[in-house]
Order: sequence, then structure tokens, then C-alpha cells
Amino acid sequence: MTFDEKIEQAAQWVREADGLLITAGAGMGVDSGLPDFRGPEGFWRAYPVLAHEKLSFEEMANPSQFSSDPTRAWGFYGHRLGLYRETLPHEGFAILRRWGQQMEQGAFVFTSNVDGQFQKGGFPPPRVAEVHGTIHALQCALPCQQTAWPADAFVPQVDPNMGRLTNELPRCPHCGRMARPNILMFWDSAWVEKYSEVQLSRLNAWLPAPTRKVVVELGAGKALPTVRRFSERNGPRVIRINPREEAIDPKFGIGIAGGALEVLAAIDAKVKSPDLG
Repeated sequence: MTFDEKIEQAAQWVREADGLLITAGAGMGVDSGLPDFRGPEGFWRAYPVLAHEKLSFEEMANPSQFSSDPTRAWGFYGHRLGLYRETLPHEGFAILRRWGQQMEQGAFVFTSNVDGQFQKGGFPPPRVAEVHGTIHALQCALPCQQTAWPADAFVPQVDPNMGRLTNELPRCPHCGRMARPNILMFWDSAWVEKYSEVQLSRLNAWLPAPTRKVVVELGAGKALPTVRRFSERNGPRVIRINPREEAIDPKFGIGIAGGALEVLAAIDAKVKSPDLG
């Protein structure tokens, strides 16, 4: 199929659907100006201070950093927290929200992103499942209790040259130990996952409702295939949108090469005007 044929097929599926399952990886936020950390070079471009020490994303996104070097760990996560708070979701979020609003069973989001951009883009929090947690909540680093709380009161100040937190470390209100983001990290046995589990239980309760479900997958790479596999399990009408890794078995759906906003806008034009062109 040509690019235009794929766009037309995707638009037809959207028009016919009674429910929209949105599955998203880091590439969804690129059009909003967020980094996707693609490979070590991409990570070091986003965090040049860590390139000097050759520290990878996997090494920084690791609970051991909070015990071995807490100000550097919070320098990394504190910068990300500030960045996500400041970033405005791109227009693609509004397109998806509108599609869902026009469907009988609405939309539900399954995302590996921890940035909170879908909620910021107007999706109701009960319709978002964050499989890796959220940076907008904190938990005890131990943890002393299986609980988390909003990160709103914590305003990180990070030295951009050193990549370190310069203000007070956040603390657990229960035991006084250092707090960390409520995010699933690499080799992480301390993550308080119950909030993500509640979200996933809501999603699983919704999944059987649409009888003509369409899946729109955005910016989910092969390196961590959680999102891609979830999309395929919910086929066969999967629209995989990815600049470089759009390939998908035809029994699951179609793959469209391109950025999230570009492709969503092209599909939306066809959804609005089926005979366009």
C-alpha cells in the first residue's frame, strides 16, 4: 500500500470504530519538543553533562542511583519533572481526543510514558493507564509503605552544568527517608505499582466494550516492546505510526512511517472529508 492508501484505510477504520484504544511510547512527545532518548547518542544530546561520564539512560533510570548519588539522580529526574510540567501537548492529542469523543465507547490510553501529557491534553485520568507509572507522583525510596502522593509541592532546582539537584531532596512524609518518582525503573524491586494496577484494571474492564475497536499506536519502538505487543494483542485494526519502526504484520494492522502529529493530521483530514483528493 502507498502512503496515501494507508492514510485512507486508517481514516476508514476511525470513521467506522465505536471505540478508540490509544497506545503510546516516547515518540508521541517528540512533536511537543520532548526528547525520546533514542540510543545512547540521543540520550547524551538531551543530557550532555552525562555524556562526559558515559552514563546511559539505563544507568540513570535505576533505583540504585538514588542510594549511590541522590543529588545526581534527582538532577536527572528533577529536570525531567520540570520539563514535563512546562511542555504543552501538541495538536495530535486534541485530534485523538476528538475522535474518541465521537465514538460510542470513547477512548482509552495505554502508555509507557511517565510525562502526564495525555492528562494535560484533556484526557480524563480514569481513561489513562500508565504502565510504567508517573513522574508526577512520589513514593518512599525504600519504600516504607505501599503508597504514593502528588509531586506538586516539590519544585526541583537543578544546576544545568553539573546536572545535580541544588535544593532539598524530597522526603517521605511517613518515615522521613528520601522520596523518588513513582516510576518503574530498570532493575526496580521498590516501585509501588498499585496505582498503575488500578489503571490497568479499568482498561481491562473497558476493552471488551467496543465491538469495532481501532488501535492507534504512536511512537512505540522495538527496544522496549511493551506497547507494540499490547497493540497487536488488540488488533486487527492497529494503525502503527512511527518514523522508522512502522513495520507490522498485516494480520494486526497497517504501519505508517512518519511523526505522530504529521500522520494524525493527515488521517484527520480524511476522517473529516472522506472524498478529499
